[in-house]
Amino acid sequence: MRGAERALVIILRAIAVAAALAIVPVFMPHAWMDACHRGLGLGPLPERPVIVYLTRSLSALYVFHAGVLWVAAADVRRYAGLITYLAAAFVGFGVVTVWIDVHAQLPWFWILAEGPFGIVLGAAMFLLVRRICRAEPKDHRT
Repeated sequence: MRGAERALVIILRAIAVAAALAIVPVFMPHAWMDACHRGLGLGPLPERPVIVYLTRSLSALYVFHAGVLWVAAADVRRYAGLITYLAAAFVGFGVVTVWIDVHAQLPWFWILAEGPFGIVLGAAMFLLVRRICRAEPKDHRT
């Protein structure tokens, strides 16, 4: 495995591991979520049906996303098209997330850590997958 491939695999797996940790809030008691929310200086977390649904389903979606990233990391040449899409989606999602975070009046550290980080990761993924695809012809598997 060459340098660009290794770097892309590391990025994809690191994101997958981080995203898989979202399994915890899928099942954690509301009191724990509330404590985290208060700890971030955001006040009490309402225990309303839409809040419960959004916090848990978004966390579950992150876990689902982790699986996709892990599979893509298993063969970055084979899944180059998917990784290119994911890279573009990370950039787009990062931009939208910055807008959402600003609109939601989240703390500055949250805004800077979330959206811009996704944009940088997406750009890195895109550049690495392009380098890999240009370096050698694709392996044609059946």
